[in-house]
Amino acid sequence: MKIKGKIIFTYDDEKDAEVVFDSLEIDNEGYLESKLSKNKIEYCLSNENIGSFLNTSDDLVASEIVVEKILKTQKN
Repeated sequence: MKIKGKIIFTYDDEKDAEVVFDSLEIDNEGYLESKLSKNKIEYCLSNENIGSFLNTSDDLVASEIVVEKILKTQKN
């Protein structure tokens, strides 16, 4: 059985979305599909194993939170 999911992150502006996309793309390449469109990033996940699927999605969200915190710190 194949497990599929989609995670979409939406940002206030295109620049922030691009920074996050570029920051995360290095780690995500080969593991999941990603698409940057204006102020949104769409990630498509697919795996045969629920544990691996959940680990990948958890890693993605945790990494995004780190980049988002860095962006907020730079703005202040």
